[in-house]
Amino acid sequence: EVQVVESGGGSAQAGGSLRLACHVSEYADDSWCVAWFRQAPGQEREGVASLLPDGSTSYKHSLKGRFTISGDNAKNTLYLQIHALKIEDTAVYYCAAGRQSGPNCIISYMGPGTDVSVSS
Repeated sequence: EVQVVESGGGSAQAGGSLRLACHVSEYADDSWCVAWFRQAPGQEREGVASLLPDGSTSYKHSLKGRFTISGDNAKNTLYLQIHALKIEDTAVYYCAAGRQSGPNCIISYMGPGTDVSVSS
């Protein structure tokens, strides 16, 4: 069973930066892809960013420029760097892993989430 565990959440001030990390216990094969999701209070879960096996990335349009997804294959670790934090970034952030299908990452595993709280 693949284990996905997020870390790095916490409280931060608006305008600041935060880096979330996610450890994936194993990568099945070269089609493995990873992604970040978030769920704000009272909102539905939404996709934030994804990283495909060829290194290509995609972002929710409104977050592009402030969010950066990256991975360290040697450590089986995925990162999400958030700059210029906004109060509306407050959410539970989830890391997920799965297999690429065309331009998409089809999720099979998701972590328990890490809380991010942004205050003014």
